[in-house]
Amino acid sequence: MFWKLTALSTSSPVESVLDKENFTLEELLDEEEIIQECKALNSRLINFLRDRAQVELLLRYIVEEPPEDTENKRAFKFPFIACEIFTCEIDVIFKTLVEEDELMDLLFSFLEPNRHHSTLLAGYFSKVVVCLMLRRTVSLMNYVQAHQNVFRQLVDLIGITSIMEVLVRLVGADDHVYPNFMDVMQWLAESNLLEMIVDKLSPSSPPEVHANAAETLCAITRNAPSALATKLSSPSFVGRIFDHALEDSHSKSGLVHSLSVCISLLDPKRTVSSPFIQSIRSQHMYESHIPVNPETVGAMLPKLGDLLMLLNVSSDEKILPTTYGELRPPLGKHRLKIVEFIAVLLRTGNEIAEKELVSSGTIQRVLDLFFE
Repeated sequence: MFWKLTALSTSSPVESVLDKENFTLEELLDEEEIIQECKALNSRLINFLRDRAQVELLLRYIVEEPPEDTENKRAFKFPFIACEIFTCEIDVIFKTLVEEDELMDLLFSFLEPNRHHSTLLAGYFSKVVVCLMLRRTVSLMNYVQAHQNVFRQLVDLIGITSIMEVLVRLVGADDHVYPNFMDVMQWLAESNLLEMIVDKLSPSSPPEVHANAAETLCAITRNAPSALATKLSSPSFVGRIFDHALEDSHSKSGLVHSLSVCISLLDPKRTVSSPFIQSIRSQHMYESHIPVNPETVGAMLPKLGDLLMLLNVSSDEKILPTTYGELRPPLGKHRLKIVEFIAVLLRTGNEIAEKELVSSGTIQRVLDLFFE
């Protein structure tokens, strides 16, 4: 009786499109089941999508802004489906992409400064690049090494969180991604990537750039030991970070995020803890000392005086009304971050740092904040 149940043998809508004599990529992208068919490794579908011309069209949906008067399918649905096809991680489609320099150029053309960088397309671009990083690591790194302007373009767009995530992956936050992790880190350290990221902590950058640059640098510290982490913890780079932090006393965002990087240099695990874990660790803040390069600590100590001046609240006329009265002035996030930095510096157990903290009056100044 089964041969009478025609519904059981009905082909999918995708197959119906593939059965046509002349069909377009758009017709396939418009079918709801296309992603399911990709994941099921439908051979007819994949053989069509792996074609160079189709891969190029898929990329264009991801990297090119649609015309203003375009219909919703072109603006939203097709870019989303195109991205999902790439994230199915079908090897033959990736093979077509990475073996054609022109296609890789098209993918990374999204980063060009003369383009509009919407957060929507930036997210799709980042997903594709991360998939390539996971599945075609060597090919992707070879391309990036041959096109070092990619670094500059990524750093220039670091304020977009999805672009920052690509950078975090590139600098080795997932060390298992690279089969030759140490070699890649050495090559990155020899480039000017670190200088470009650190300089984004400048007061001239907006707060979202400060935040994402700091997150990227903290990712590097969490991956120590590596050539990139060693370079970041060197006295010259510590000095560079503090120069940006103290360059403009009105740029509280630059100060806060620069100090976050310095804290991460002293205690890399601190920046990855959840608030709950942080509260537990703070109860045991005098547990085993953290091994920190003495040169890193030494480069921070000359800046203590400048930080102490920023703890001064006498000239701050800000008022914060609260349910229990007015704060004149409120302590502020930047002062809290300075106190956190001092606490982490003390916790390193560095004898020279301890003496400097006492002799400079830092500890007393922090205690005074409780009563001002």
